[in-house]
Amino acid sequence: MAMTNEQIARINELARKKKTEGLSEAELEEQTVLRRAYIESVKANFRSQVETIKVIDEKTGEDVTPEKIKEAQRKNGMRD
Repeated sequence: MAMTNEQIARINELARKKKTEGLSEAELEEQTVLRRAYIESVKANFRSQVETIKVIDEKTGEDVTPEKIKEAQRKNGMRD
């Protein structure tokens, strides 16, 4: 799930408010939900980037991509 600019702005708004005047229970809960969604979004993006990597040995020109990544790529139809 990608975060929208509005969600990121809201995370920042709540962080500033927490430092200055504090947050209500509802705002604390909202902040927790938004932060968790942000973290999950970052993890999903990172996982997607890692799973598209192909590592080539400079000297031999061989594909030396770790088997775990190759398996993930096969699972996603990106590798034979």
